[in-house]
Amino acid sequence: MPTPVISGPAYLGEGLKLIMRPGLRLFVLLPLTLNLLLFIGLIVLAMQQFGGWVDTFMPKLPDWLSFLQYIIWPLFVLLVLLIMFFTFTMLANIIAAPFNGFLAEKVEVVARGRDDFPPFSWAELAAMVPRTIGRELRKLGYFLPRALPLLILSFIPVVNLVATPLWILFGVWMMAVQYIDYPADNNKLGWDDMLAWLREKRWQSLGFGGAVYLALLIPFVNILVMPAAVAGATLFWVRERKSVSVT
Repeated sequence: MPTPVISGPAYLGEGLKLIMRPGLRLFVLLPLTLNLLLFIGLIVLAMQQFGGWVDTFMPKLPDWLSFLQYIIWPLFVLLVLLIMFFTFTMLANIIAAPFNGFLAEKVEVVARGRDDFPPFSWAELAAMVPRTIGRELRKLGYFLPRALPLLILSFIPVVNLVATPLWILFGVWMMAVQYIDYPADNNKLGWDDMLAWLREKRWQSLGFGGAVYLALLIPFVNILVMPAAVAGATLFWVRERKSVSVT
């Protein structure tokens, strides 16, 4: 039996294999195309503005400490990359939300071996848009009050040295929240109940979120990781829910 931290990442690998099935490709290709265009746009913007962003976050050191800039500069480059990562992930998930919801449904059908959901139709997909976008906005409402203090912390000299590891830890948790929410929403589990369940499965959640987080940091690979994460999170949901009593 794999440990909880190890079992979490295994779901991402299984999800990647699952989305290659012919019956699931429709729910992968269209959001992939949209997100690829978004990713290219953000890369162009980053190439134009990256140096200025790093200079903004870098603390101003006195001359006698100027040698430290060579040590801490990579840390602030990483900080800018993390902020870009969160921006891309947030926008990409809003665009892909209806498709991700449908993908989670179809993966759950495969995982359970029975179909309790309505058949696919473009009308059904359109009907999911308000609900899934609303849920994405709920995630944004959870994310912003926690991200803004971290962003403010990033501008405070010396103290901002701890901002990068805090961003990473928060990002790992948010990846679990982001993707487990799709099957949870499909099964009408409320937001607060979903968060409570994730906390019960804390180590599995962090293991899964950490694997997704690392994969999403890899340029171009991250485009394919999103549907794999949806599929992996759905497998996580189905199998881990079996291990607890649900009232």
